[in-house]
Amino acid sequence: MGMKVGFIGMGIMGTPMVLNLIKAGHQLWVHGRRPESMQPLADASAIACASSQMVAENADVIFVMVSDTPDVEQVILGENGVIHGAKAGSVVVDMSTISPTVTKAIAAQLGARGVEMLDAPVSGGDVGAVNGTLSIMVGGKPEVFERVKPLFEAMGKNIIHIGGNGAGQVAKACNQIVVGVTIQAVAEALTFARKNGVDAAKVRDALMGGFAGSKILEVHGKRMLDHDFKPGFKTRLHQKDMNIVMQTAREVGLALPGAALVMQNLNALMGTGDGEIDSAAIVKVVERMSGM
Repeated sequence: MGMKVGFIGMGIMGTPMVLNLIKAGHQLWVHGRRPESMQPLADASAIACASSQMVAENADVIFVMVSDTPDVEQVILGENGVIHGAKAGSVVVDMSTISPTVTKAIAAQLGARGVEMLDAPVSGGDVGAVNGTLSIMVGGKPEVFERVKPLFEAMGKNIIHIGGNGAGQVAKACNQIVVGVTIQAVAEALTFARKNGVDAAKVRDALMGGFAGSKILEVHGKRMLDHDFKPGFKTRLHQKDMNIVMQTAREVGLALPGAALVMQNLNALMGTGDGEIDSAAIVKVVERMSGM
């Protein structure tokens, strides 16, 4: 039984996610900032809408997938936003990565109008979005999660209800801490090998089979060896996410020295104009500091 689904944000992630929802038999109403971004989806049976409000007027579950906290606030609460079109009893699902604090505030504003909210940030990048294998971390009421779960299953594989509103965003922040600090560790290890005149590719092969083996060593380690930083995940987006981590740490009074170091190295990449390349480029900062 198909559902009436809305989706706002037709970017590198949103577009394939919509196609997977259509494939699963749902009717889609979509809105993207650039009209041409909606065309491929209109060709695949989605109904293109002129505003977020119009999407919300037609759908029972409205997904949002945009890049940053201000974008989410604009799409949901702004002029012609979701809040002006959403019916009581409908659900807004924010799959962007934003501040947990702001998430709770938006959920409260929607709740005052009888509209439910889930925060459901994802991990797995554009490859996961295309293949429908995203990891989805969800915050919100358990019964609302159960209602939306069949839709999540069209987009992802590892779908976990973490806790109340904001808990999904906290889990995503934890993901970015582990990813960021591990990229830093791999960058330092491979640079250490090279500076000592040893084949870094062989070192990586050796580490892959031991306790130091990880997805990051496999994927980002390869990028570092090849110095191929074609983005899977852009530096500027990783910087944005680490900024959320550090801001939230400050709000709750928490020391994250490893994450803070990664933040500074991402800042350095931004400063050298490397915002559009993969964040594995942290290795370039480590190399520069070591005169490589």
